[in-house]
Amino acid sequence: MIVETQKRIKLKTPDELLEVLKDRCFMRQEGWWSYEFCYQNKLRQLHLEDDKVVQEFILGVYDAEATAAFNQNLSDISTLKDPRSKDASQRYHAHQYTNGTLCDLTNQPRETEVRFVCSEPRAMISSITELSTCKYALTIQCPMLCKHPLFQEERPVWHTIDCNVLPNDYKATKVEEDKVESKQILMVTGDKEYPSSYQTEE
Repeated sequence: MIVETQKRIKLKTPDELLEVLKDRCFMRQEGWWSYEFCYQNKLRQLHLEDDKVVQEFILGVYDAEATAAFNQNLSDISTLKDPRSKDASQRYHAHQYTNGTLCDLTNQPRETEVRFVCSEPRAMISSITELSTCKYALTIQCPMLCKHPLFQEERPVWHTIDCNVLPNDYKATKVEEDKVESKQILMVTGDKEYPSSYQTEE
């Protein structure tokens, strides 16, 4: 007697796949500013001179509660499509970083949405944008997310169309069938019928 057991493979969640980033920090320089992102820690905007920090703003500290609430409102997998992305199918998983340095213009703490996207070949900061005053979006390329099917690139669906040559004995519909004989239209009002002076065109 053979007994078959069904093994159900449980997919790792995006956060489980991202655990390899724990205790890692990433740097990106854009002109005057450098950005330092430490996974589940904080995001800093720095100006360095001779490898010394001369100006610093905290753009957000990892907020586990805000992240959980944000992702719970979406779905268990919590994947989003970036409307600014050139690739409309680009999905991302988001973490919320709040309670940064107070913003002079809004009098509110700076905050950042960190967006993790599937991208090869290595983990790195790919972009940072200011969505509105002192509110930022940081995009992190993560090859480990590519292991999850929801983050894999959408492939176009191809359909095959077969064309056949019409046989030589094929005849178009007879012209006689297309002709409409002229008919007289009757207008009925009450008990009387009046012939119309309009006739259908041939």
